[in-house]
Amino acid sequence: MSGVSPAEPLVLVVMGVSGSGKTTVGKAVADRLGWVFKEGDELHPPANIAKMSAGVPLTDADRAPWLAAVGRWIDGWIAEGQPGVISCSALKRAYRQTLSEGRPQVRVVYIQVPYAVVAERLAHRKGHFMPPGLLASQFAALEEPKPEEGVLTVNGDQPLSDTVDALVSMLV
Repeated sequence: MSGVSPAEPLVLVVMGVSGSGKTTVGKAVADRLGWVFKEGDELHPPANIAKMSAGVPLTDADRAPWLAAVGRWIDGWIAEGQPGVISCSALKRAYRQTLSEGRPQVRVVYIQVPYAVVAERLAHRKGHFMPPGLLASQFAALEEPKPEEGVLTVNGDQPLSDTVDALVSMLV
C-alpha cells in the first residue's frame, strides 16, 4: 500500500477480547501493507497459558510481564525502522497506555464485536488455549476505548475484507 509511509515506523496494536479477530485482522492488515505481524499470545509466559488453559482469568499482575514483552517487541520494531502489527488484547486503558506511552509510533486498533458473535466464534475455534468459558471475564475486564484515547475502532462483525479496508483507510 503506497499511501502509508509514516515518518517514523508505525506499529499497530490490534486489541479486543479473545475471539474478536485480532489475529485474523492483524495478519490481513500486515499482509496488505507489507508489514510484519506478531501474534501477541506467543509472548505470554507459560504460567499465563497454563492459567488460561485451566479456565482461570489472568490478573493485572499476571499480565504485567506479558505487556512488558509486547512492549519490548514493539521497541525492537521501532529501533529497526520496521512497521508492524501485533495482536494484544489490551483490554484495559492502563494496558493500552503501557504500550503506547513514550511510543508516538504506536496506534491502537480496537476490533469491536458483539458478545454473541464472539461467543459463536469461540464455540467453533479449535486449538487455542483460551477456553470459551473465559469470554465473560474478557468482557468484564474490557474497558472500551474512549474518544480521548485516539484508538481506531473498527467493526469486526463484517466480512474480513471490509474490516481491513476500513482500517487501512484510517491509516492513509
